[in-house]
Amino acid sequence: MSTVHEILFKLSLEGDHFTPLSAYRSVKAYTNFDAERDALNIETAIKTKGVDEITIDIAIAYQRRTKKELASALKSALAGHLETVILGLLKTPAQYYASELKASMKGLETDEDSLIEIICSRTNQELQEINRTDLEKDIISDTSDDFCKLMVALAKGRRAEDGSVINYELIDQDAQDLYDAGMKRKGTDVPKWISIMTERSVCHLQKIFERYKSYCPYDMLESIKKEVKGDLENAFLNLVQCVQNKPLYFADQLYDSMKGKGTHDKVLIRIMVSHSEMDMLKIRSEFKRKYGKYLYYYIQQDTKGDYQKALLYLCGREDRSPSRHECLRVVPLCLQVTVLENSL
Repeated sequence: MSTVHEILFKLSLEGDHFTPLSAYRSVKAYTNFDAERDALNIETAIKTKGVDEITIDIAIAYQRRTKKELASALKSALAGHLETVILGLLKTPAQYYASELKASMKGLETDEDSLIEIICSRTNQELQEINRTDLEKDIISDTSDDFCKLMVALAKGRRAEDGSVINYELIDQDAQDLYDAGMKRKGTDVPKWISIMTERSVCHLQKIFERYKSYCPYDMLESIKKEVKGDLENAFLNLVQCVQNKPLYFADQLYDSMKGKGTHDKVLIRIMVSHSEMDMLKIRSEFKRKYGKYLYYYIQQDTKGDYQKALLYLCGREDRSPSRHECLRVVPLCLQVTVLENSL
C-alpha cells in the first residue's frame, strides 16, 4: 500500500499581499506530477483492504484517465466526514454549491442557515452558474414572503460590478433611502431594502453603510435587528456582514462551527472545501486577528483522524510566516479541485 509520504506533493503557499488573488489560496498547484502514477495510486488504494484513506489522491486525474465514476468507488473506500470532504473536492465550485443548496432544501424542513450563507456570499458568476440547476424554483417552493423575495433577488446574480467611478451622489441617496425605508418610518419598506442591497455593487454598498450612519443613530446591522425578525433578519445580517468584510464573515462562521461542545461539521467542511482555493489565507488572517489563535489550532482541537488531516491540509500551517524559499509545503493533491484540471 502506498504510504502517506510517497504520495504527498509540494504545493506553494505564499501569502504576499502584492500577489494576484490566487495567492490567497491555501492549496496551489504543483505542476510537475505524474498523472499515470497518481491514477494507479488511486486504483491501488481503493482496491486495497484497510485502505489508507488520506492517500486517496489525484482524484480528478483518475476520473479523467479512466472515464469511470470515481465518486462511487471512493464511497466504498471512505466513510464519515472524510468522505464528505473528498467527494466535495471532486466537484466544480458551481456543482458543489448547487449540491449544498439542494441538500439545504431537501425534505420537509429547510436549512435556512446554509441557504442564507451560500446565497449571500456568492458572486454574480457563481450564482448564475448555480441557477442553471433550477435554484430559483427550489427557493420559491421552499421559502415564503419577504425572505423568499430576498433570496430570489440575490440568486439572480444581477448585482452591479465594482467600477472605477464612485458615484457619491447615489451613495448618499441610497443611504437616505435605506433610512427612510426603515428606521425613519413605522414599519419597514422591505422591497426598497432588497432592491438596494441586491443590485448595488459591493464597493458601493460598503460606502452606503458608512454614509448611513450620518442619517441614523444606529449602524446598518443594528437597524436590521430593530426592523425585521426571523429568517429575513438573519439573511440581511449575513448579507451586510459579507459586504463589509467577507473573509471576516467566514472566520466568524468557522469559529461558531467549532465553539462550545461539539462541532458543526457541515459548516466547517463547506467553508474549508470551498475556500481553500479561493481566499483561505485571508480568512485565516481575520480568524487570528479576532480570536487570538490560529484556525489550524482550532481544527486540531475539534477534529480527529484522517478527517482532521484533510482539513488541516486545506487550512495550511500558519504558526509562522514562511520565506520565499520556505513557501513550498507538503499537501496531498487529493485536496484540490481545479489544480489537476489546470495541469493535465
